[in-house]
Amino acid sequence: MIFSSSHSPWNKGKRVGQKLPLKLEQIWAIRIRLEIAEKIRELAMFNMAIDCKLRSCDMVKLLVRDISRNGEVLERAQVVQQKTNQPVRFEITKKTRESVEAWIKYRGLTGMDYLWPSRTRRCDHITTHQYARIVKKWVESIGLDPSVYATHTLRRSKATLIYKQTKNLRAVQLLLGHTNMSSTVRYLGVEVEDALEIAEQIEI
Repeated sequence: MIFSSSHSPWNKGKRVGQKLPLKLEQIWAIRIRLEIAEKIRELAMFNMAIDCKLRSCDMVKLLVRDISRNGEVLERAQVVQQKTNQPVRFEITKKTRESVEAWIKYRGLTGMDYLWPSRTRRCDHITTHQYARIVKKWVESIGLDPSVYATHTLRRSKATLIYKQTKNLRAVQLLLGHTNMSSTVRYLGVEVEDALEIAEQIEI
């Protein structure tokens, strides 16, 4: 007996696969728009997402004390990743520190507060779905297709730029908090990219 189902596949009509990282000029395009619009929270969130390279589940759960001491945002911070239960360290650049400090002051946040508190649920943080919607709005604001960009885009962006400039996979592995090198290779797709770059240099 053959049974038919009225349920459509979860990915019907959607583009699946690894999401694209942002290019440097795209990062600056979004950043400038947020600065001009004086979006204090979103500017701080965008800058932090680019620098910290965290998964969305870790990004939304950041506490003020994770990245700040005595009212000043740290140059380097460390959090324990939810997926691996392993610590990962990340740098916080000057521009990010300034925007996050401005957000903390504007919102009146203290050490035990979530860095990105929910606007509807007291003592809670924004959800990963809310974060994803914010990211979608960012990429759409500069004319990008939201079907090929997502929260992992922000995790991949700086890591991809670092690899392209240094070719140092070990450094990128540490920054992403991957437990093995093969995960980093697959995540960045570096073997394919390197092969294409070599092929482009050969004319037949």
